[in-house]
Amino acid sequence: MMMAAARKSTNWFAIGVTAAAVVVVLIIGGVVWFANSQATSTGTVPQSSAVNGDTGAIAVGSGSNTVDTYIDFMCPICNSFEQSYGPTLQQLVDDGKITLNIHPISILDSQSQGTQYSTRAANAAYCVAVDDPANIPAFVKAMYAQQPKEGTAGLDDATLASIAKDAGASDAVTSCITGGTYTKYVTALTKKTPSQTGSGIATPTIAINGKVLVNQTDLTGDPQKDIVGRLNG
Repeated sequence: MMMAAARKSTNWFAIGVTAAAVVVVLIIGGVVWFANSQATSTGTVPQSSAVNGDTGAIAVGSGSNTVDTYIDFMCPICNSFEQSYGPTLQQLVDDGKITLNIHPISILDSQSQGTQYSTRAANAAYCVAVDDPANIPAFVKAMYAQQPKEGTAGLDDATLASIAKDAGASDAVTSCITGGTYTKYVTALTKKTPSQTGSGIATPTIAINGKVLVNQTDLTGDPQKDIVGRLNG
């Protein structure tokens, strides 16, 4: 029974990620074109002790090992990854074993009826990180708990600000979110997302100590095997 359940989870996750990757390859061309034609710089870089301005990583924890996650808040497979792997990653952070580097990116803007939800949501994450990075884990969890479906308009800025403040952010986060302070930065850093197979950008993308995993073969749905095992291996 255990083996059968694992096999079902693995196949479901792989199929879902494959479908997302196909969409992403198409979308990223548009994102790159927009960035090259409209943006001349990375815009405002988030100033926070937890944000690496060059990579866009929001660091949670201070362990010597690193796990990087590249996520789009509208990506349903990212949500599935969070539910399956999130508790283990948080435990590793709490135990001082890893630094979890969260990269909020935007590859699904075309799936939000023109509202640029993925970019706005990623911008909100940086707003929270600048306000107080200690609130990032709670913010990420809350964003997945209220994740809109692909093809909808997504959450409006007022709702994003409310989620941020419920996660512990100050009132100052509202103007950062509604003003889109880091939207250019999000667009620029999204292009730096590593490719899993050399064929395009997909979400989620996971890297352990700098080695990028391939979702279809390296993520089985078992965080002990996929994450802990690689850290100990």
